Amino acid sequence: MGLHPFPGGAGLFDVVHEFPPLERALFDRRRGRPNSVWRFRELVDPELPPEAVVSLEEGGTPLLESEALARYAGLSRLALKHEGRNPTGSFKDRGMTVAVSRALLAGAKTLACASTGNTAASLAAYAARAGVRAVVLVPEGATARGKLAQAVAHGARVLAVAGSFDRAMVLVRELARQGQVALLNSANPFRIEGQKTIVFEVLLQSGWDPPDWLAFPAGNLGNCAAFGKALREARALGLIERAPRLVAVQAAGAAPFAAAFERGFDRLQPVRAETVATAICIGDPVSYARAVRAIRETAGTVVAVSDDAILDAKAAVDGAGIGAEPASCAALAGVRELVRRGVIGARERVVCVLTGHLLKDPDTTLAYHEGRIGDGQRANPPTSVEAELEALRAAIGNGGP
Repeated sequence: MGLHPFPGGAGLFDVVHEFPPLERALFDRRRGRPNSVWRFRELVDPELPPEAVVSLEEGGTPLLESEALARYAGLSRLALKHEGRNPTGSFKDRGMTVAVSRALLAGAKTLACASTGNTAASLAAYAARAGVRAVVLVPEGATARGKLAQAVAHGARVLAVAGSFDRAMVLVRELARQGQVALLNSANPFRIEGQKTIVFEVLLQSGWDPPDWLAFPAGNLGNCAAFGKALREARALGLIERAPRLVAVQAAGAAPFAAAFERGFDRLQPVRAETVATAICIGDPVSYARAVRAIRETAGTVVAVSDDAILDAKAAVDGAGIGAEPASCAALAGVRELVRRGVIGARERVVCVLTGHLLKDPDTTLAYHEGRIGDGQRANPPTSVEAELEALRAAIGNGGP
């Protein structure tokens, strides 16, 4: 295993493995065991000593089929990979277990990241688990309170930066370059190795018969890079014969990757990001070059959807009893739009990755249902009622038990 510079990747590196022959049966035998990321250790970091692993038993998230959401998207079948079931409520834990373990093995004393919220929450938890210092930079006034609360509760030094996530990212990368901190954003190649396991789990849970499409929200583009790498390696090892096509979905107010895709990936033109989906409110994505490779290799696509479409999809996901934060539901909104355009066929198999838990951003959820944001078509506002039996009966209506 080695670190190789990624060509044209603005200082990015790839972890390059020399895999021995591996068979599906190896991973099938481990199915159902805890600590799912490390179930795939041969594909993630075979050289990391087991005693060096910092883990909260991340991974092992469900693949949920939903007839209601399939109908919503215009599909005959739809499955959702719910990464909100990870220890800190987002997919970030998969990459963090690998990157934190590697950083500590290398002697790091202070771990740092820039974050819209989920990375901060995850890094704070894993640093606390390991007993080391964490510093997180978040955009002031633009971080969901559920995520901010996690970072504070786990003991991280939280620095609210005046400006955007992109500015915070520039600053923390410079701190890392100067050797003051170890960088734990997805620019860290070991984060990508952990995030690959989302794909490996989808393949295992699908009996190694890949779906036609794999859709996910796209902000800093680490997942896009990770998913492409996972599929490239799975095909090279003969674990699958074909790869699903990747669908990267951005919010229209934070869509530099979608704009570049429309121009044939001629260049990345950073934007000033603004969207209700704060987890993907990123205007200058770090993993752009790696993500371009992933979309090209899988004949994938990139699409942007409006905040209203994201909030409507979120209300549908929540109403199906599954629930997710706004950015997660961009994936479903994107699939719905691509079915409408005829890019995705109604009978094709699709998996949407839900990246974060419903409770990550309760303020946005309540704002939608109370009519303060969105079009309110699926709103379910709380109702004030007198503390009297007759008033309760009238509010409940005629439905029986």
